[in-house]
Amino acid sequence: MVVFAVAGLLLAAATGLASAQADEPAAVPPQRVVSMNLCTDQLAMMLAARGQLISVSDLAADPDTSPMHEQGRNYPANHGGAEEIYLLRPDLVVAGTYSDPTVVAMLRRLGIRVAQLDIVRTLDEVPERLATMGALLGRQDAAAAQIADFDAALAALSAPPDGPRAAFYFPNGYTLGTGTLSHDILTTAGYRHIADELGRSASGRLALELLIIADPEFVITSSPYPGASRSEALLEHPAFAAVVGARGAFISSNDWICGTPLVLNALRDLVEARE
Repeated sequence: MVVFAVAGLLLAAATGLASAQADEPAAVPPQRVVSMNLCTDQLAMMLAARGQLISVSDLAADPDTSPMHEQGRNYPANHGGAEEIYLLRPDLVVAGTYSDPTVVAMLRRLGIRVAQLDIVRTLDEVPERLATMGALLGRQDAAAAQIADFDAALAALSAPPDGPRAAFYFPNGYTLGTGTLSHDILTTAGYRHIADELGRSASGRLALELLIIADPEFVITSSPYPGASRSEALLEHPAFAAVVGARGAFISSNDWICGTPLVLNALRDLVEARE
């Protein structure tokens, strides 16, 4: 009954409140911050002052997707619903560009400040997202320190892209294009991405036959989930095993998913594999 009452209150209030355009930093740092996106979860946990962040998305504590899952368990979880976020009485909600537009619009109509951060497509954008989150939280000094550490580590790990020819290949034949953060991580670590040769800027399905013809020297894939699926069976095909060869496939991790300083772990793993 409480949920229905709150939903009615939200609907009534939404018709009478102006939308809050809240992507700009506030003069006074927010005291009750809610994150509803996996990537903003991580940035907020890295930069928020003690007690400032009051809730993160339920994905923050998922070890399959979040490299900060242990820290994520220390915060109350939300499931991205307008009702539950409203009841938390936040003075700032941080979300992704592709977060549920209905929820974002509802919260803004209720006068709740919502800031949306775009996904990161290149390593150069990581400092920008840190700076944005730092400004939103009033934590510019903490963000500046993280940016300096990130820039120094990135410079030390960067290598010319003249190493092995590499490919991404995941269940159902899904591969990543050149316009992705993963492509930038790969090439910064010194590998040559076969997507460049194939002219694939977008991500999508790549037939196993085309992977065999491309004949990469290095293949990045994912570890199987518990249970079984037909999409994952493709990675057990003898032809895929022949492409991978004696070396075996390199298994990606949750460090690859979001554009935060934790991508340095993915970069470092690739550099070590190349060496």
